[in-house]
Amino acid sequence: MKANVVLLLFCGALICFGFSVVIAEDPYRFFTWTVTYGTASPLGVPQQVILINGQFPGPQLDCVTNDNIIVNVINKLDEPFLITWNGIKQRKNSWQDGVLGTNCPIPPNSNFTYKWQAKDQIGSYSYFPSTAMHRASGGFGAININQRAPIAIPYPIPSGEFTLLVGDWYKAGHKAIRQSLDAGRALPPPDGILMNGRPQGAVFTGERGKTYKFRVTNVGLSTSFNFRIQGHKLKAVEVEGAHVIQQNYDSIDVHVGQSIAVLVTLDQPAGAFYVAASTRFSTAAFTATAVLQYAGSSTAVLGSIPPPPAFQLDGSLLQARSFRWNLTANAARPNPQGSYKYGSVPITRTLVLANSAPIVNGRQRYAVNGFTYVVPDTPLKLADYFNIPGVFTADQLPVAPPASTATIFATSVLKFNLRDFVEIVFQNNEKEMQSWHIDGIDFWVVAYDSGEWNPSLRKSYNLVDATTRHTVQVFPNGWSAILVALENQGMWNVRSSIWARQYLGQQFYIRVWTPQQSLNNEYDIPPNALLCGRAKRS
Repeated sequence: MKANVVLLLFCGALICFGFSVVIAEDPYRFFTWTVTYGTASPLGVPQQVILINGQFPGPQLDCVTNDNIIVNVINKLDEPFLITWNGIKQRKNSWQDGVLGTNCPIPPNSNFTYKWQAKDQIGSYSYFPSTAMHRASGGFGAININQRAPIAIPYPIPSGEFTLLVGDWYKAGHKAIRQSLDAGRALPPPDGILMNGRPQGAVFTGERGKTYKFRVTNVGLSTSFNFRIQGHKLKAVEVEGAHVIQQNYDSIDVHVGQSIAVLVTLDQPAGAFYVAASTRFSTAAFTATAVLQYAGSSTAVLGSIPPPPAFQLDGSLLQARSFRWNLTANAARPNPQGSYKYGSVPITRTLVLANSAPIVNGRQRYAVNGFTYVVPDTPLKLADYFNIPGVFTADQLPVAPPASTATIFATSVLKFNLRDFVEIVFQNNEKEMQSWHIDGIDFWVVAYDSGEWNPSLRKSYNLVDATTRHTVQVFPNGWSAILVALENQGMWNVRSSIWARQYLGQQFYIRVWTPQQSLNNEYDIPPNALLCGRAKRS
């Protein structure tokens, strides 16, 4: 009898322990997304678009810090397809990054289930197709990561929030654009600009006297935009997951791939007001509009659409410098953002990366330090994991602009050690605005300036409260400097966010590695990983 009692107590303890483990585990959120073609008329002309669950733009993915996200993507297109999670760090998990260097594309009439965690992140992000030029036809959407209940944000909880996906748009479909690029032509100026999939007509309703959060993301292919709300100030509070010192702006420039969150207080007499986004630093001049409607008011919008500011490069450069990290605010964790003193960490390596637009054999290509990227038949991550030779070239890409003007075609990978602290300077000697992104990693943008970078300019770096970002703009005939802590093992894409430039070679990968094989550094290959190319025969 006594033995039976002991056994029952032991089993009960196990049950309780198991129950406590389940309760303590971070929540799971499950999604099934079916990707199809559909017809829409974003610019008044019927055209083929890419839908997710019948929606254009795609569904909004709302979650909370540390949630586990399970997304089953079913590809019903006639081409292979992938989604990448723009700005999501994928801690120890580049297997889920969703780009051709890490994942095999999902074949038509097949599926792949992504499994990732919003680990230690909070803020405004996005997702979009990474294959071919699919992004030109849709398939993009917002990712909004909210704070856990015990973690305070450095401003009163807003009365509501609105998500705005803004981007340039082309009447030509993704296949026509890809064929044009493959034929050697550059991407032309866009045909318009959209806000949440339309050039005008959206209505955002709020109550007078209350404050609302607007999450604004540039989902376009190539063009910056200026965002503003008639008669209202924009108080910047968050930039790509980092809380910033709160300042009011009349308007804000948002560059390709970037996100920002602002607070807007409805402090005007009851009525309706234009919400406007205009193309910026482009030969194409377009404006998309929506309406901010005060609840209970039937008054139509009065006056004209507010124009973008007259200032161009100098004013935009000063505005970019004005975004500063709020060192005392926490983010996804309770400790202050400024608890990591990035400015005192020794730099282990420096890269100076110059973008260029060479014509090779009569065809447009794009390059970084003279190298134009060639997409291999096997994802780099799989080739590295299975030790498949000949897929990529390691450490061939120069770490500074070469004297030679020759363009070299290669599948370039730079190797780094886990926890290297790297200085990267993006040098832009062209007359167009550039935008650069690094997957899986955020970084401190410590300087923007015009002209040619040289080591003496390090004295101008902000080593105290520079904002962390995942995407940085580089002004025409200028440079931007970032500092990067490579604390996330994996194979990560460094690319132009201007998608035609990425497609035609302006990208490479970094391999962050340590010989200490541990799940504390990187997860194993997932059991559902798709295998293709030479990895399929391994």
